[in-house]
Amino acid sequence: MYYLQIHFLKVNLQMIPRFALPTLERLAKGFRVVALTGPRQSGKTTLARSAFKEKPYVSLENPDELEFARSDPRRFLGRFKQGAVIDEIQRCPTLLSWLQGVVDERQVMGDFIITGSAQFDLIAAVSQSLAGRVGRLELLPLSMAEIRAHNDTPRTLGQTLLRGSYPALYAQPVEPPDWFPNYIATYVERDVRQLLAIHDLAKFQIFLKMCAARTGQLLNIAALGIDCGISTTTAKQWLSVLEASYIITMLRPHHRNFGKRLVKSPKLYFLDTGIAVWLMGIRDAQTLENHSARGALFETWVISELIKKRLNAGRPLDLYFWRDSTGNEVDVLFEIGERLMPIEIKSGCTFVSEWANGLKTWQKQTQAEGQPAHLIYGGAASFAREGLDIWGWRDVDQVIAA
Repeated sequence: MYYLQIHFLKVNLQMIPRFALPTLERLAKGFRVVALTGPRQSGKTTLARSAFKEKPYVSLENPDELEFARSDPRRFLGRFKQGAVIDEIQRCPTLLSWLQGVVDERQVMGDFIITGSAQFDLIAAVSQSLAGRVGRLELLPLSMAEIRAHNDTPRTLGQTLLRGSYPALYAQPVEPPDWFPNYIATYVERDVRQLLAIHDLAKFQIFLKMCAARTGQLLNIAALGIDCGISTTTAKQWLSVLEASYIITMLRPHHRNFGKRLVKSPKLYFLDTGIAVWLMGIRDAQTLENHSARGALFETWVISELIKKRLNAGRPLDLYFWRDSTGNEVDVLFEIGERLMPIEIKSGCTFVSEWANGLKTWQKQTQAEGQPAHLIYGGAASFAREGLDIWGWRDVDQVIAA
């Protein structure tokens, strides 16, 4: 019954178009192996199997297959004369060394498609065993544009933030109160605790909630550790694995010195607002609309959307923020060649001129007056005003070209 249920889920998720598909197909033409990584339940297996229907599929979550791969890797790979999709390959990193020999001998592009949910282990093993042979694509949960293409866009911004973007919440008749606690317990807590050998689950649960409360904020690791009753070293380790597991990401300050003392701490963001909202204890859209964290959650959502657009296209992120010691700030700086594009994010529904102050200060300090600048806000309309391109939240996917 378990395997029937999983198969049913995969089939239904194929209904949702993934904008990373052309990138996956492009990489398969130029590399012998393509590594598709991302968080659990982001749709990696569905995408890989739908893109390469002719290839056999094997999952190393299956205990028999995992034991076969570990005990006799040569025979395990010898079954796949035309290549294969191998799921959750991080469970057997030694297999990658044997895979290298197979693809080097056959010299076939797109021979094997491998997927993994924990880049912490997988990327190190891939870099060592498959350097120069592998193209990598990171797949996050659904973007706003993909949800819209699926014709299932939530009616309000609050509903969007509350629901998040994991495919199962759009492909299956399941609601956030049922899905998130199971996902967090089954994947986030289990996987991360295994990687770190965490014995005190209660402290780790507190740590997760404290991180959620800090989404969209400058990260003070020492203060985070104190609030959670753990050392700074432990907080750093736990953060690194959350980042490697695609639960959080860090936005770094831009490195150029514009004549002002700049803030050096990164900003912490959850890659899915639904998880952050659930960890904060927010259970309905009405509560979220009036919550003090609404602005930070909206900023978190916009950042994740910008990240998804770049990753889906197979492009480097090149996203930063800027803040000086006097409090002037630009939420996102997007690198385009030698030029920087500033983006400000405001959760309010009605544009006010003061929102542009940070952008104007940055433009003045960098002598970038007259160059494109963008502001994304919580309203519906998109328009141009005061030298800015102003975008409603539903048009976030149009802000920057991939």
